[in-house]
Amino acid sequence: MTTNTILNNPLLALDGLPNFSAIKPEQVKPAIETLLADNRAMVEQLLSSEVEADWDSVIQPLETMEDKLGRAWSPVSHLNSVKNSPELRDAYNEVLPLLSDYATEMGQHKGLYTLFQNISESKKFRMLEPSQKKIIENALRDFHLSGIDLQPAEQERYREISQELSKLTSKFGENVLDATNSWEKLVRDESLLVGLSDSAKAQARQSAEEREKIEEGEDGWLFTLDFPSYIAVMTYADNRELRAELYEAFVTRASDQGPHDIKFDNTPVMEEIRKLRQEKAELLGFANYAEYSLSTKMADSSEQVLSFLEDLADRSLMVAKAELQELRDFATVDELQAWDVAYYSEKLKQDRYSLSEEELKPWFPIERVMEGMFEIVHRLYGINIKQIDGVDVWEQSVQFFRITDEIGEVRGEFYTDLYSRQHKRGGAWMDDCVTRHKTDLGVQIPVAYLTCNFTPPLGDDPALLTHDEVLTLFHELGHGLHHMLTQIDFPSISGIAGVPWDAVELPSQFMENWCWQEEALPLFSGHYQSGDPLPQDKFEQLLASRNFQSGMVMVRQLEFSLFDFKIHLNPKRAIYEVLDEVRESVSVMSPPSFNRFPHSFSHIFAGGYAAGYYSYKWAEVLSSDAFSSFEESGIFDKEAGLRFLSSILEQGGARDPMELFIEFRGREPQIDALLRHSGIN
Repeated sequence: MTTNTILNNPLLALDGLPNFSAIKPEQVKPAIETLLADNRAMVEQLLSSEVEADWDSVIQPLETMEDKLGRAWSPVSHLNSVKNSPELRDAYNEVLPLLSDYATEMGQHKGLYTLFQNISESKKFRMLEPSQKKIIENALRDFHLSGIDLQPAEQERYREISQELSKLTSKFGENVLDATNSWEKLVRDESLLVGLSDSAKAQARQSAEEREKIEEGEDGWLFTLDFPSYIAVMTYADNRELRAELYEAFVTRASDQGPHDIKFDNTPVMEEIRKLRQEKAELLGFANYAEYSLSTKMADSSEQVLSFLEDLADRSLMVAKAELQELRDFATVDELQAWDVAYYSEKLKQDRYSLSEEELKPWFPIERVMEGMFEIVHRLYGINIKQIDGVDVWEQSVQFFRITDEIGEVRGEFYTDLYSRQHKRGGAWMDDCVTRHKTDLGVQIPVAYLTCNFTPPLGDDPALLTHDEVLTLFHELGHGLHHMLTQIDFPSISGIAGVPWDAVELPSQFMENWCWQEEALPLFSGHYQSGDPLPQDKFEQLLASRNFQSGMVMVRQLEFSLFDFKIHLNPKRAIYEVLDEVRESVSVMSPPSFNRFPHSFSHIFAGGYAAGYYSYKWAEVLSSDAFSSFEESGIFDKEAGLRFLSSILEQGGARDPMELFIEFRGREPQIDALLRHSGIN
């Protein structure tokens, strides 16, 4: 590779925002190989130095080194999720083993470990800031979790496991994406679409035209397994056979069941992932992967996690059973099936509250929601968010925003990619593009990606959100604020980095609370045509419906959480045997035998939530209790907002999350607020 090739590689231009339009798949491997070689050379230089090992001579250079690698890899990983192509996928997967080997090598590097040990035992250690000490303590912990104590043969096996896991988790996500993209249904008879809104049908027709499934003037409506398309049918289509067909296709994605190509089947991938996770945990001296996972989390033990989840189940199950019986009594079918639940639930909600999600959408145009959301965080934290034009992006609809504080200092920036499309991973998430880092050149401003999968604008109308989608947008901004408002200057504990996984959902779930407040609603709602506020009666209906089927929602989340934790706690038991047992104890309705939801459970098989999905409920206790402080003092109480900013959002992973929560709330968290907000007492 020539020097000129390296210099012209946009992934190595690390002094600004990524130049997305210039990134090509063939540039990925050369860029990462260059940085890995530079990093290895840097480590050897540090080890050969005769200067005394301390923060400035060792830790700070290592923080900078790892930050550069992260900045180069971030746009590659992001593009692989939002603009997937065969060429980029190949480039991405080709580099995964290199990154895995590098991470294992650094984690098992005796020389580096000795340097960290020496610094932690030196007199200078006592003079460091608490955040600096935390970095060193985390590093020493992570050396042990990377196999520093193992014999050479065991270390090599650890390396092989880590490399294989990186490949398998990537493969799992690819299978889900490919299975989702490969299925579609073209409907030519409009009578089959009775019940769907005009906007849902117009979107389906637009999809058929864009994908060239119909010619100009032809009738045709294309439905896919992208969530906006799928959920519209499941919630509103009167045609039961159509709902059943989409349901089966959706819950059998990437499995051995349903209409999908067997080449996407995740069965062997799941089994191998779990087997390798268990072997990795045992190598490190843990009984199972669940215990290994908890070594970096707030929860103290497996018993504590299971007790927490089972307690919530005990409190919720009777409520959920009563809700399901109510739904069965209301439905006009002999036997309620899984593909009937969303449909009749929506009918029941309309009957009880004279309200539907579809009916509210005109009052939540995306621009109004964004403006109001930004105004809410301004009132809470004194920050301003404005759109910035002229930034290079990967898709035409992507927008870019800048956050400044009350004195005009830039605190963070972020991209929004809000709409569903082909070759984009489903779901919603926040990820880091650039992490805050203070060097001799100044402070590196944190940058985030906020990604959703909403229905795109239709014709000349703006995108209109359901209230559930408004909640999703607030949730992801909460994650983004945690990343961008940090005041910690060291990348390994800045923003969400270094935050225990069962505390990382606190800021995101916390933000959702404002979506239900009468005082906040006028800020982020207004009819997209007239600008009129949401009528008072509709708000009251919305508020009354907040806890509609909250028991069923709760036990569904507990099913996911218990299933995830138990398959990693009991690795010798079959995956679906564990799932059946969990459903027997906490579920109120058994799905059909062909249901294969674990095969597309990317959170635990392709994401960071393995033996950690319980984090959503764990953090919801924290977020509900934190918001109860605002219920006491006022939802826009500036003092409480600034206290949350300084105690939670600005602290990153520099301090223990329980200590931070107590600093904000004045006491340890209590479960009462979660139960009250959920309507479960």
